[in-house]
Amino acid sequence: MAFPGKLSVVSLPLWEIAVYWFLSLSSHLYSFYELHRFSKEHEEGLDREFQLERGFLIWAFKKDSTDFEWSFWSDWAKRSLLWSLMGHAAVSQLARVFLPQCRFAVLTLYGVLAAYSVLSIKGVAVLMVQLSLSLAVAHLRSPILCWCSSLLMLSTLHFSSLQDIQRGWYDSDERYYLLLFSVALCGLRCISFSLELCWSQSSDRQQCCPPQAGGFLRQLYSLAAYCFYHPAFYNGPVLTYRDFRQQMLRPVASVGGAAAWCVLTGVGRVFAWWCLAETLIHCMHMHAIQNNETYLEMLPPWALGGLALALVQFFYVKYLVLFGVPCLLIRLDGLDPPELPRCVSIMYSFTGMWRHFDVGLYKWLIRYIYIPLGGSRHGRFWKVLSIALAFGFVCFWHGGHDYLQLWAVLNWAGVLAENGLGALLSSPPLRRLAERFLSPPMRRRGLAFISAFSTSMLILSNLIFLGGIHVGRVFWKRVFIQVRSVLESSKRREEGWTAHTHTHTHTHTGQRLHSPSMN
Repeated sequence: MAFPGKLSVVSLPLWEIAVYWFLSLSSHLYSFYELHRFSKEHEEGLDREFQLERGFLIWAFKKDSTDFEWSFWSDWAKRSLLWSLMGHAAVSQLARVFLPQCRFAVLTLYGVLAAYSVLSIKGVAVLMVQLSLSLAVAHLRSPILCWCSSLLMLSTLHFSSLQDIQRGWYDSDERYYLLLFSVALCGLRCISFSLELCWSQSSDRQQCCPPQAGGFLRQLYSLAAYCFYHPAFYNGPVLTYRDFRQQMLRPVASVGGAAAWCVLTGVGRVFAWWCLAETLIHCMHMHAIQNNETYLEMLPPWALGGLALALVQFFYVKYLVLFGVPCLLIRLDGLDPPELPRCVSIMYSFTGMWRHFDVGLYKWLIRYIYIPLGGSRHGRFWKVLSIALAFGFVCFWHGGHDYLQLWAVLNWAGVLAENGLGALLSSPPLRRLAERFLSPPMRRRGLAFISAFSTSMLILSNLIFLGGIHVGRVFWKRVFIQVRSVLESSKRREEGWTAHTHTHTHTHTGQRLHSPSMN
């Protein structure tokens, strides 16, 4: 939780910082070790239920492949995705050298052909119909109509009859899932393009990026170039149309020794992250365990904490890989990709999580939902409404399931609570009170203590997003309810012992007082 410009935050003594780092790292490692022990002890049962794969990175351990997203993209990377991405890099550099004026068109053609090779002509046709309808509505210059048409097209992803038809186009469910991912990402890009087109004739809208001038077909070409840009086509990261067009049209410097070295080091980092992700699912079967509520109930306390840490850390490392690869190619094309996710272990607020994990999606939400609705410029009500609609859209875009609804509500409430508490603590009376009675180091420790409550709820919301409501329910019961019950029973025992001791002492005292008279 941050309060910029309000409460001064000073550095703590180095020995204190070292103690905190030692406690943090040692608790992480020990909880991971306990989870590893539990995974090995119940490996046979997990294998019977979830069919663990034979390990290839670490031969002595079996691999937990129950995380759909990691298994799906790893499989497609080996099949074709890595090869098509390398092809994009080669085509981009050749076009930069030999056809610099046509580079934009060459990359567009390559993106369409790469999509055709996987999605077939029917999949590409679905995307082109989506693009054409979005552009046609955008020509009405009404942001509300653009939003309505885009939401309607995104809702078609949940029509069972349409799903059955599209699934029948392909010989495997994996290719159908790729079509779903592509339609969902193109939905974001169509909204971005359409709103920029609507705002291009609005005098009160600043820093908009009008689409390329010309007729319908020329603008459709610009939209197709944006949507079919291959490095970000299937899974992101999310780029706004303004950033994409402005950066794509600027001259690209030649790839010299320094740039080549940056690419090589980037490849090395992505490979290291991939190895770390594979090590985690070889040594700790956290995804298989989270899918069985019986195992969740059986986990020892330290292993339960290790499971929570392992799930969120694996999610972080996974997206370092999934975003790291396309970001390398985006940077090689002369564009500035969004920053990679920040480590979740240093996230201590809902606001920070949204700002620094999926940076591209955060910027998209701010530009096309939060700011147009007024944000903080039109009072508290519009700020609360803007945040609610932003989270509501994210929930809808991810599928709108019940666990996503709960996750969105928790995030909305968490952001509002942090903003409200931040405003309260930054108010002049409380600030003067804190500066009078607390030293700067104590103020920092106080903020850390308050942030611990936000961190605990942030972890709970992330577990609901990653594992579902049943995982959040078990963690809530075991961490918050049972711990409170243990503390209350311990307090009752202590009070009972104190009362018993007091009665016992009173009895002996009474005997001593009366013993002379008895004699």
